[in-house]
Amino acid sequence: MAGGVTQAEYWNGEVGTRWARNQAVLDAVFAPLTEALFDRADVTPGHAVLDIGCGAGATTLDAAHRVGPGGAVTGADISAPLLAVARGRIAAEAPGAAPIRFVEADVEHADLGTFDAALSRFGVMFFSDTGRAFANLRRMLKPGGRLTFLCWRGLSENLWVSVPREAVLPLLPEAPPPPPPDAPGPFRFADVDAMAALLRGNGFGTVTCDALDRDVVLGRGADDAGAAQAAAHVALNLGPTSHLVREAEPDLRSRAEAAAVAALRRHATGGAVRLRAACWLVQAG
Repeated sequence: MAGGVTQAEYWNGEVGTRWARNQAVLDAVFAPLTEALFDRADVTPGHAVLDIGCGAGATTLDAAHRVGPGGAVTGADISAPLLAVARGRIAAEAPGAAPIRFVEADVEHADLGTFDAALSRFGVMFFSDTGRAFANLRRMLKPGGRLTFLCWRGLSENLWVSVPREAVLPLLPEAPPPPPPDAPGPFRFADVDAMAALLRGNGFGTVTCDALDRDVVLGRGADDAGAAQAAAHVALNLGPTSHLVREAEPDLRSRAEAAAVAALRRHATGGAVRLRAACWLVQAG
């Protein structure tokens, strides 16, 4: 992220528009992780549920089906382009789901009501002040309510990121500086002890953090070459590696794409590129 750009500007600009355009691709990549999130989350019929950083609404819609018409689900995000896609998906849903409310709001500050449960698929790592956000979430949860979320473990453990990243880095004029430890970003909570302490220090008495590993399909194609091309598109346009080449000159961009395709081709089998995703599955109450 360019210096001086706020999270709201970032997700309401070109990046948010690009993610909105590729909603189906991202939902497919993260499908096994979404399944693991709901296997743990306290989302049962009749519940009121808050989905934090709901993006284009996949997890919100899933929660609405699980709580049924007796429940209610609120999806909150700061990205208007992603929320526009999310709202458009409600009409296509089959009957029997809970009513859904999508709200453009920063959960760090907003008062969105009271909830039986809160969940997030990779949406809690981007707050300006995470401690304040966790404290606000604790206030919005009813007694006995729990927060369940997924966040990434370290970069080196996440091959879906590190494989294309390591292919691209040698081509750059200079290596990107590491972000400050507490800066908003995908790997902000790689240090699980610090994250658990932050939760406990902001109102959550019980915190469990379990390592979760799943292979994700980064790209599919008619053959392995096509799968590698599709995977490179995800890596260089939607994943954490994308910021390395977002503003690159066309020649560098072209060479980076070729290097990423070659690296990802080595992980393609049966028309799919499968690579490990390493997360923390966290529950706090």
